[in-house]
Amino acid sequence: MVKAKIFIEGGSPGQLSDAIFKQSWQKFFQAAGLTSRMPGVVRGTSRKETFDKFTDALSRQNSRKKPHEMLLLLVDSEGPVEAGHNGWQHLKARPEDNWDKPPDAEDDSAFLMVQFMETWFLADRNALHSAFGQDFNENALRAWPDLETVSKNTVLDALKRATNDRYEKGDVSFRLLATIDPNLVAAACPHAKALLEYLRGL
Repeated sequence: MVKAKIFIEGGSPGQLSDAIFKQSWQKFFQAAGLTSRMPGVVRGTSRKETFDKFTDALSRQNSRKKPHEMLLLLVDSEGPVEAGHNGWQHLKARPEDNWDKPPDAEDDSAFLMVQFMETWFLADRNALHSAFGQDFNENALRAWPDLETVSKNTVLDALKRATNDRYEKGDVSFRLLATIDPNLVAAACPHAKALLEYLRGL
């Protein structure tokens, strides 16, 4: 069996501990039915650090020849993804990144949270209600037909208004990640669905 190791962007060091980051992602993957195929999670704080950790691991893997470990990258898209573009094409085309696919990387090894992790939260309003209780006002959230086209600023503003300004990045966001339903996320966010289907197929 091929085991996946995912290098994931998320949270500045002062906002969040590595333990909460990893536990939250593990709970998300477990809820997605990946218990027997649980991927290893490697945290990168900034997106550039995440990419650098991924490329360094690829180099080490190549020298050690570990064919049963699949290395993957997961970062925010930071904007809309052009139709037909895969992860690497988007990360190359985005001027702020301009990342070339590493020579040892697979064509399908870069995945995107479109447009960022908080987009996923809007797919599971029951989880938001459970997390924020009486402070949650679902009426503050629109019924967007395509969540992945909604800008980051719009998503953050909606979350702030819907939670009486209690939503914030860091500990709050990753504890929420641990509770959302991956099936609802996959139904609303095609790029999330692509990631989960890839992991299930390993």
